[in-house]
Amino acid sequence: MKDLGTDRHSPGRMDLASASAAPLASSERSLNLVQIYEEHCDFVWRSLQRMGVGEENLDDVFQEVFVVVHKRLHTFDGSSRMTTWLYGICLRVASSWRRRAWFRRERPVDETPERASQPGKAGDDWMATQQAQRRVREVLDRMDLDKRAVFLMFEIEELSSEEIASILGVPVGTVYSRLYNARKQFQEILSRLEARAFRGGGP
Repeated sequence: MKDLGTDRHSPGRMDLASASAAPLASSERSLNLVQIYEEHCDFVWRSLQRMGVGEENLDDVFQEVFVVVHKRLHTFDGSSRMTTWLYGICLRVASSWRRRAWFRRERPVDETPERASQPGKAGDDWMATQQAQRRVREVLDRMDLDKRAVFLMFEIEELSSEEIASILGVPVGTVYSRLYNARKQFQEILSRLEARAFRGGGP
């Protein structure tokens, strides 16, 4: 299945000089920050996408993650995988972004094609597809960030449970549990939205 809103993008080059403006305990730690960025910037970018950070905010939130990494690097003791540690930071930063964006969730859209340009059954199919995609996006936007991320990795990006476990640094059984809960939440939210639409409460 193709990605839905998680297309791979190359993150912009972070200004590491600015991120390292506050002095670290040692030059070695500063080097580690550069190494972490070089090795894991794509993982951070993808994780933020999976957590629903909008394209218009990705660059800012991405850099915010590495500001936190810089400030908290001294707390990383190697007892967990680096990706697990970074994933936790992404969750906290994305959660903060979601709270800040709560009252401005409407996204600008490109010009909508005229219905006349999609005549007949083809037009009806096109409209149905657009409505279904909007509904899925709305469900995803309402999911818990950690559940959404695992759901997208498995259902949309088609990563295996073993691959997800490796990315997150958790046992495969934990992935199964998170995926089960994510699917359950997806269905619950979808059912509520469909019931509301049936009662005339909007799409």
